[in-house]
Amino acid sequence: MSGDGAGRAAAGAAVAADARPAIPRGLKLQWEAAQEAHVLLFPEGQVLLNGSAAEIMSRCDGMRTVAEIVADIERTHSLSGIADDVGAFVALALAKRWLELRP
Repeated sequence: MSGDGAGRAAAGAAVAADARPAIPRGLKLQWEAAQEAHVLLFPEGQVLLNGSAAEIMSRCDGMRTVAEIVADIERTHSLSGIADDVGAFVALALAKRWLELRP
């Protein structure tokens, strides 16, 4: 299927530091106390997110750039050098349509 191939290509592609990822309309990020984790809800079901994924997704508001998201996470958690990991997750989330890019 062409959609599957496009998804794989997007997952491997770099995301620009000035890209503005956002959770698309129809999807919702929320805390599930019963699972003690954030989940991404969509019409077909849900995805249980680990802590790192939730930290990234919670900042994907379509206003902040990937570079700003990285800087915020690094500042909040006293980390450094996570740009590649954040970029890889954003690329994966774009390929899975958990995120979209805003102008």
